[in-house]
Amino acid sequence: MRAGKLQARIQIEREQEAVSDNGLVRQVWLPVLTTRAEIKEATTTEFLTGQIEGNQNKVVFLIRWPSQPISTGDRLTHNGAVWNITGLSEIGRKRGLEIRAEAVA
Repeated sequence: MRAGKLQARIQIEREQEAVSDNGLVRQVWLPVLTTRAEIKEATTTEFLTGQIEGNQNKVVFLIRWPSQPISTGDRLTHNGAVWNITGLSEIGRKRGLEIRAEAVA
C-alpha cells in the first residue's frame, strides 16, 4: 500500500446511545477513527459474477491497519456521503484493511 494513493479522507463512526438533558435516549453516530484511504472501483470478477449488478452505490476503501477495531456495525463517511460497511478483509498480516461499503440511500 503506497502512501501516495491514500488520497481520500474518511471517518469511521459507531452508533451509541446518548441521553439528553430531559432524559430522552436516542441513537447517535460518534466518530471512532479518521484516516486516509484509497478508493477502488469494483473488480472485473465482481462484474462478471453479477455481485455488483450495475449498482454504482458500492465501493471499496483501502486503509492502513486501524488503531481502533472496526466492524460491519459501523459506518463510514466520505465527502459528506454516508456508507454502510458491508465487509472487511485483512490485507497481508495487519498491513491494511479492505472495507467494502454501500451508500446509504
